[in-house]
Amino acid sequence: MKKILVIGCPGSGKSVFSRRLSTILGIPVYHLDMVYWKPDVTEVPREVFDERITEIMNRDEWIMDGNYGRTLRYRLSYADTVFFLDLPLEVCLQSIEDRIGTVRDDLPWVEEKLDPEFREYVIQFPDNQGVRVRKALNESRNVNIIRFTSREEVNSYLDRLENDNGSI
Repeated sequence: MKKILVIGCPGSGKSVFSRRLSTILGIPVYHLDMVYWKPDVTEVPREVFDERITEIMNRDEWIMDGNYGRTLRYRLSYADTVFFLDLPLEVCLQSIEDRIGTVRDDLPWVEEKLDPEFREYVIQFPDNQGVRVRKALNESRNVNIIRFTSREEVNSYLDRLENDNGSI
């Protein structure tokens, strides 16, 4: 595992998982929300985003946290491992509510309230983005895909990896 994608519904724990995986493996983590968004909650131009992720993917090692469906197939072509955090919608919604007002290293601003549009995106994720993610993963070749469906599975995996000094 040297080039790793961490994907899943917002609130599934991608960033928390990525940070812990980074600590265990000693591989830098890149949060795509930090690559895509500016602190004033505006987006960087598409070309800038694409250049930035290409620069990251051309490095020897990386953990890339985030979905960004438009670039998923492209990023899959560079990855050797994908962690798909496929957690229940209720868990994801609770997580995004719990993080309101928290300073985070994976987002360039502090969410002061739950944006109704974002909440709706999360609710629709399993039937919209989730379907596209599964299709892209099913069509991927030469990539190891590890899917988690609960926080317990996530934590158990990371605990085992940590106890085995980074190799499972």
